[in-house]
Amino acid sequence: MTVSTTPPVTGVEVPQEDADAITAFVAEVQRAQQAALAEEFLTGFRPDALWTTAHGRRLIGFDTIADFTRKVLPPTADSDITATYEVEHILFIREDIAAVKIRQRPVTRDGRFLDEVFHGHPDPSALVEAHPDGLPGSPLYILAKDGGVWRIAAAQNTVVVDPGSLAAAP
Repeated sequence: MTVSTTPPVTGVEVPQEDADAITAFVAEVQRAQQAALAEEFLTGFRPDALWTTAHGRRLIGFDTIADFTRKVLPPTADSDITATYEVEHILFIREDIAAVKIRQRPVTRDGRFLDEVFHGHPDPSALVEAHPDGLPGSPLYILAKDGGVWRIAAAQNTVVVDPGSLAAAP
């Protein structure tokens, strides 16, 4: 369930290796999340990181993020539903700071994308109540490169409920 694409890269000029490293970083986030490996997931955060979950919970600092992650991620190991993470765009603000737009899609363990129920539907909002597990996410990561390693400095996830976005096919 790994999506591998070359995302658009804008902003200050950096070596291609940095864009590749960020894409690999996001793939590692996906792997750790799908396998419900909290400690591996947490390696991607700076000690002073900020994170707002898809439902608006504000988490400030690594310890708070770690407590939350260790509570909510392990139980998902037995879930039939997980998510894919695809880098849609990388904006290098500086050589060592990047804003990364991610497309997060709910998917079953056997590879069926649950958000497809909305694609092309004339009124996808009418389907949301019956298909809450089908709602995709739209994370934004602000990554900082410290000692040659990209880590999350700040992140915001958003559940996508906009009818036009839900109806649009990938």
